[in-house]
Amino acid sequence: MSTAADGLQKLFGSAGGGALGERMGIDITEATPERVVGTMPVEGNTQPYGLLHGGASCVLAETLGSVGAVLHGATVDRPFAVGVDINATHHKGVRSGVITGVATPVHRGRTAVTYEIVITDEDGDRVCTSRITCLLRGA
Repeated sequence: MSTAADGLQKLFGSAGGGALGERMGIDITEATPERVVGTMPVEGNTQPYGLLHGGASCVLAETLGSVGAVLHGATVDRPFAVGVDINATHHKGVRSGVITGVATPVHRGRTAVTYEIVITDEDGDRVCTSRITCLLRGA
């Protein structure tokens, strides 16, 4: 993880995803304003049919996009990011293993940022595509 992400690790909790992210097993493995990568186990994050819960995918996506937003916000003196919109398209059901999300910026402004998050399974197949927009606020 980059040096900038070291301070972020403290902000978002030991696993990098805050209290909810920690409960869900999210582990942020790379974090820069240009790219945030994290993993999450499927086990424990399923719906009654045994498939990965769509809301769990959204939590992973929002976590990764928000981390990117905070890192970008620090470069424009607005280090606090608040999610204002998220959407997700679920492409494939997953029953086991670990999923990986990669967040990349679509737009990075001074007051708002948008990240696209692509979530894949262990075979590299796309499970979910999400987009989050965050409002950036100063101290």
